[in-house]
Amino acid sequence: MIFTPLVNEQATEVFSLAEIMDAIKGASAHKMNKMLGRKGSLWQSESFDHVLRSSENLDAKVECLLENPVRAGPVVRWTDYPWLWMKPFVNPFAPALKS
Repeated sequence: MIFTPLVNEQATEVFSLAEIMDAIKGASAHKMNKMLGRKGSLWQSESFDHVLRSSENLDAKVECLLENPVRAGPVVRWTDYPWLWMKPFVNPFAPALKS
């Protein structure tokens, strides 16, 4: 997963990467366990979280992520993997474009 945490101007608290990942893992594990009719751990405690400090390696990280299902074998092209989703980046702090 590659994401950009949103920050609003009224934020009095900044969430760490660990807190964000714990929330994502907790919510998704709860839903998956409910759907599968089971209980217990789902995610590994270590997720190899990494913060990109600049955009210089972002393209390489995105390419690596997209190629994961190809390397694992279920598809020949990443575009054939139905569970990949890419949302274009929209900078919430950029001035609105004038028509």
